[in-house]
Amino acid sequence: MKPIHLLGAIPFLGILGGIFIANRVTPYVLGMPFNLFWLVMWVVLISATMAVIYHLDPANREEQSS
Repeated sequence: MKPIHLLGAIPFLGILGGIFIANRVTPYVLGMPFNLFWLVMWVVLISATMAVIYHLDPANREEQSS
């Protein structure tokens, strides 16, 4: 398995696996319950991770001929 595939698995583990760890309401972060903050944070991190994967993918480095 390529390291780029492992990088793509991190968001999956963060959202689905981490929600059991972050299953709290009381600490409010940026005015949101911690559980909601955890999900919003991972949505932003998924975008950043996918941008890194896009730039690291060798298939995207080839020039497209029209």
